[in-house]
Amino acid sequence: MYRNIFKNDEWKRSEHMAVRECVGYYLFTHQLMEVQGEDAKRFLDYIFPNDIAGLEVGRDRYTTMLDDSGEIIDDVVVMRMDEDRYWVSTLYGTKMDDWFYFHSDGYDIDASEITEDWHMFSIQGPRSKEVLSSILEDGEPKLKFFCHREAQIAGKSVILNRGGFTGEKWGYEVYCAAEDADDVQDAIDAAVKAAGGKEVTEFQVFAWTLPTEAGFYYMRDLAHTNPLEVGLDANINWEKDFIGKEALLKIKEAGPAREMLGFEVCDEEENFYIRAKQYGGPGEPVFIDGEEEEIGRVSKMVYSYVKDVNNGYILAKKDKLHIGDRIKIHGFDCVITEKNWLK
Repeated sequence: MYRNIFKNDEWKRSEHMAVRECVGYYLFTHQLMEVQGEDAKRFLDYIFPNDIAGLEVGRDRYTTMLDDSGEIIDDVVVMRMDEDRYWVSTLYGTKMDDWFYFHSDGYDIDASEITEDWHMFSIQGPRSKEVLSSILEDGEPKLKFFCHREAQIAGKSVILNRGGFTGEKWGYEVYCAAEDADDVQDAIDAAVKAAGGKEVTEFQVFAWTLPTEAGFYYMRDLAHTNPLEVGLDANINWEKDFIGKEALLKIKEAGPAREMLGFEVCDEEENFYIRAKQYGGPGEPVFIDGEEEEIGRVSKMVYSYVKDVNNGYILAKKDKLHIGDRIKIHGFDCVITEKNWLK
């Protein structure tokens, strides 16, 4: 990746900074699985390691999904829509449908993909609450983080959820029926522009630069890792049974073999090339200066427009690298950092 793909792209910069400084919106409908039935709560509590049984109606919860070896195979948001009905937001609906099917014996549930029925608009940034207040028929959003409720926009019924994938304190997601999407988008677009914001059209902005700056992961970053290696063990309820628990307990006892770290490129060279796993392939190998042993790989390489620095993640052997360490990656000077560039 050449540095100016991000740094010198003023269009990407303007969309990214609209979210950070004002407000931006984009259409990015994740795939949705609906799970319902009298055993829906019990089933999902077994499928996911986080506490789903304790999730109240109208609340959401982030969780990984593990295989029998404790490896992450998805990370999702579970939304409890009704007493016995849940939505699961994923990027891999077909695979999840199969996973649910093969683990549903003994559970009275019905699971189906409903992605085609819904569109999701994400409204993010400091003025997002103001934007929603101007178009909601009942006024202010009035939602705590990771809560959702029914609402009306442009005379259309929507589900309003407070959350997002940008790291912004104020951010919302608007789910509407597919046939209502044009009317809902027209209302959102007008309100966002009236507030001084803009539509975010670049996938690399809303899926890569914004989330990475906040220390969030894309599922490709998590492939072939376990929650202990990537700092997601706080999202595990060890008091219950779940798929992968036995294997994960063994990893916990021994200690994770790897860890995910942040890094920045501090080389003054304008044109440089550092391969990252997000572009396909295993990612650039990482070495400690003077040693031949490979200690890690570059998982992600993007750009922080807030800090004006090329940034990303390295998956490395545990305790081989530490915050502040100076290293070379593919011959270019880099430094190990925290994974959040918004602090």
